[in-house]
Amino acid sequence: MQNEALTWQQSGVLCAGLLATAATLHVSGRPRVRVLIPYARETAIIAGLYALWQLAGTMSVLGTSGAFARARWIERVQHDVGLPAERSVQNAITGHPLLVQACNYYYATMHFGALFVFLLWLFLRHRDRYPRIRLTLALLTLVSLVIQLLPVAPPRLLPGYIDTAAQYGQSVYSLGLAPDQLSAMPSLHVGWAVLIAWSVVRVSDSPWRWLVVLHPACTAYVVAATANHFWLDGVVAVLVLGLCIVGQLTGRRAVDARRTRRQSSAAGRNEVDAEIAEAVA
Repeated sequence: MQNEALTWQQSGVLCAGLLATAATLHVSGRPRVRVLIPYARETAIIAGLYALWQLAGTMSVLGTSGAFARARWIERVQHDVGLPAERSVQNAITGHPLLVQACNYYYATMHFGALFVFLLWLFLRHRDRYPRIRLTLALLTLVSLVIQLLPVAPPRLLPGYIDTAAQYGQSVYSLGLAPDQLSAMPSLHVGWAVLIAWSVVRVSDSPWRWLVVLHPACTAYVVAATANHFWLDGVVAVLVLGLCIVGQLTGRRAVDARRTRRQSSAAGRNEVDAEIAEAVA
């Protein structure tokens, strides 16, 4: 499978072009075209985040140093705490070529496909909730990218595992041992999938909304079955997501409390001023 994803340079150009388009529409003053500004602006932001993600995948703080040692350490920790081995999950599908290829395809396409559909749905149907969830997405991506600067090899590069995507010509990664293959910890595949499910369940009131939980479940299974991630890669991504959500809520409450104190203080001053004015009169 040829990787058709945009490079970080192409994504950066797209981001700049969309921002320029939004600015042009803003100064045009034409009501019919100004309605397109939010779409251009938000698409530019997503393209910028994608460019950042792609750029971080081309670099790491230490190159390939220690990547395999860290992967083996994760493997030992998982064994010690009793997590099922990724080998057992992979062995369950290797005898079924169509199932293996379906897992490879899901890994390659649903990561961005599901996120794009989710963001489009959220922007069109629940625009009031969009900014906060977009911020959560940005924070999750940024923190994960910082962690990924420390290289960690995926299981498929270790002895005893099968690179199922390479086996069937469906790999989306560059040839050879490149930094983009050593960004396994944490798993943004799992992190984004859990964010999508969490957001849809909270935002939507449809009785069918719980079906979205199948997406992170399938994603967690697929990344293990294809040996692209350890279980702990996904666990850490979910923990990072939780920290981002808690941090947002804490920050929002602090801002609200500060605003309330300012309003109370202003109301108190206005009351005192009114009493003084009444006394003088």
